[in-house]
Amino acid sequence: MTSFLLRALDDLLRLAVPLSCAGCGVVDVVLCPRCSARLAEPPRRVEHAAPRLDRMTGIPQWPVWALTAYTGEVRDLVVAWKDRGRTDLDGRLRDATVRLARTTAEIALATVRPGAVVLVVPVPSTASARRRRGREPVVTLARAVTDALADVPGRPRRGRVRLIRALEHRPRVRAGALDQVGLGSRARGGNLAGAVRVRRAAPSLRGVACVLVDDVLTTGATLVECERAILAAGGSVVAGLVLAATPSPTSYPAGVLSMMS
Repeated sequence: MTSFLLRALDDLLRLAVPLSCAGCGVVDVVLCPRCSARLAEPPRRVEHAAPRLDRMTGIPQWPVWALTAYTGEVRDLVVAWKDRGRTDLDGRLRDATVRLARTTAEIALATVRPGAVVLVVPVPSTASARRRRGREPVVTLARAVTDALADVPGRPRRGRVRLIRALEHRPRVRAGALDQVGLGSRARGGNLAGAVRVRRAAPSLRGVACVLVDDVLTTGATLVECERAILAAGGSVVAGLVLAATPSPTSYPAGVLSMMS
């Protein structure tokens, strides 16, 4: 009876608010085959295209992988997922993120001693963003990364890979600062300076390797600020994983999983 009522309610909701692809708007699907294909692209290394992640010597600090480029339908579906209540995308994005993490795990964890604790740390939302959205979407991605890294073939880590919401923004940060929409590279870096800190309730990060997770990489300013807070607490960042990255002329082509450190 309960299943029948749920199906009936779903049918009524579809009549009131027709379902459409979150990426391109095609009706009657959560995500159409063409937009789904964007989430099935081979992961790419993207830190070289993020100016704030560069040490100014041309050598990246740590690898960052993205599943696809933040353009067109991908931009629309990410915005729909984060800001337009499209929680029906959770499963699709979770599956895509699991694949991203599994594909890149060996390189991402190459510097981590087998059996050591690895913390998966989601980039925090501002309080205003949490209130507006009613949740923190990036935590969904971080859970997927945690599950994937905890079960990497040949590197048993079950129980040693943990999701920790270790970071938070400082109250003084202006509303929406960590969203940073419309800001350039220099403005993003200045806007975020000192914006993130380790939560008082977080476990000790001293000597612990962390994997940062976010939805979109633009200049890298947000990831750098998160790393600053983790370093100040005695931890280290070994890799970053994001759904999508803003393209750049210096981006690596899709599918490149370089062994570069």
